[in-house]
Amino acid sequence: MMQEPVRPLERGASERIKDFEEVVFKYSEEEALREANRCLQCKDPLCIKGCPVGIDIKKFIRHIREKDYRGAYFEIRKKNNFPSICGRVCPAEYQCRKTCVLNSQGAPFASEKSINIHFLERFAGDYAMLNNLSSGIPETRPGSKSFKVAVVGSGPAGLSVAGELAREGIKTVVFEALHKAGGVLRYGIPPFRLPGEVLDYEINYLKQMGVEFVLNCIIGKTKSLQDLKKEGFSAFFLGLGAGVPSFLGIKGENLPNVYSANEFLTRVNLMSAYRFPEYHTPVNIAEKVVVVGGGNTAVDAARVALRLQRLRGLKGRVSILYRRTEKEMPARRLEIEHAKEEGIEFKFLVQPEELLADSGNRLEKIKCLRCRLGEPDSSGRRRPVVIENSAFSIECGLAIIAIGLGANRVLTSSEPALETNRRGEITIKDNFLQSSLRGVFAGGDIVGGEGTVIEAMSMGKTAAAGITRFLKSGSLPF
Repeated sequence: MMQEPVRPLERGASERIKDFEEVVFKYSEEEALREANRCLQCKDPLCIKGCPVGIDIKKFIRHIREKDYRGAYFEIRKKNNFPSICGRVCPAEYQCRKTCVLNSQGAPFASEKSINIHFLERFAGDYAMLNNLSSGIPETRPGSKSFKVAVVGSGPAGLSVAGELAREGIKTVVFEALHKAGGVLRYGIPPFRLPGEVLDYEINYLKQMGVEFVLNCIIGKTKSLQDLKKEGFSAFFLGLGAGVPSFLGIKGENLPNVYSANEFLTRVNLMSAYRFPEYHTPVNIAEKVVVVGGGNTAVDAARVALRLQRLRGLKGRVSILYRRTEKEMPARRLEIEHAKEEGIEFKFLVQPEELLADSGNRLEKIKCLRCRLGEPDSSGRRRPVVIENSAFSIECGLAIIAIGLGANRVLTSSEPALETNRRGEITIKDNFLQSSLRGVFAGGDIVGGEGTVIEAMSMGKTAAAGITRFLKSGSLPF
């Protein structure tokens, strides 16, 4: 008889909304063994095909079953340098868990019966942190000391490239515009989902492999690609991300207390605004907060807003407005579940039309329209269609717009020969993610990636293979 799935313990909702501490506890050894022993060890493990970076999931779970936790950790490391990160933030229910044979076939996301691969990956990664296994850095290949590669951006794609090149013995320098490395992992994901010390551990692992990090350096402003070429860099990877927020384009978006999710989360996550005045970054909050959007960023922003309310003694309300239904929401199922437990309200089939101010020009309400679902659009999801004469208003003292991000154009606008599309994304010219400039590769959101951490890492692995191939060819960059 098949054992019941094992989920790790979680902090109660009434307690966790009072702080920014991690919500989900790691597996105990006993829980990890019980969950690992549910794995059927399939002859043809479909879960591996569902992993964007190709981790041998069957093998690392077998190591856990055998209580060889070190072996499990280094098995994951063969394909993924960041198990403690991915074990926390990977949308496994849409990827490896969805392809597990225990899942209901044809379902839009994994069922509870599928193996909790992500929690087992986190168990192995956290075991390494607790036992300082980073000191056992796997041997790198001889490589060539004559090559230096510049990685622009320290988000998941850039970190992935750096790790792969370091394995090849190639000197790699990562340039980051902000004062801390990590990119969207640092500024976009709240510490209750991804603690800073976990990210620091994974980045320090790369440093031990020989990767160098240069912070507070904006390539395209502080230095150009030509400057880096003169400094002896033989190839380049551009993991610039998508840092320009999108807005609704409706009246009232310029009112006070209307944030982009990007600014709101950056203030809180990167600049520790939730610990103001200990940290000198303010952020506003209100009794009634509305977040517009349906992705992970929207859910993160809502859960952060709720915690800020409680930290400031407010008993207010936080609502998420989404134009489609819950089924179409791209956010992780686990995060939606957590948000509901915490008291976040979800209002589906609702489209904002105008942000309204009071007599003092302060945000007071959001005028909305109700929607129904029409035919599928280019995303494959059913298109929201506005219902006539359906206008209504929601009281709101602070609004957060979380409907996506556009390409960061600081570097691309300074390099006219670097080809981009109409959205400002770098145009890719081959299967190794090389751009229009010879020896310059790109990946992640800046090339129109799918927006998940693991997909960006997969692109990083592909680009690293292309960079290694380019260096071995003896070609010179642009």
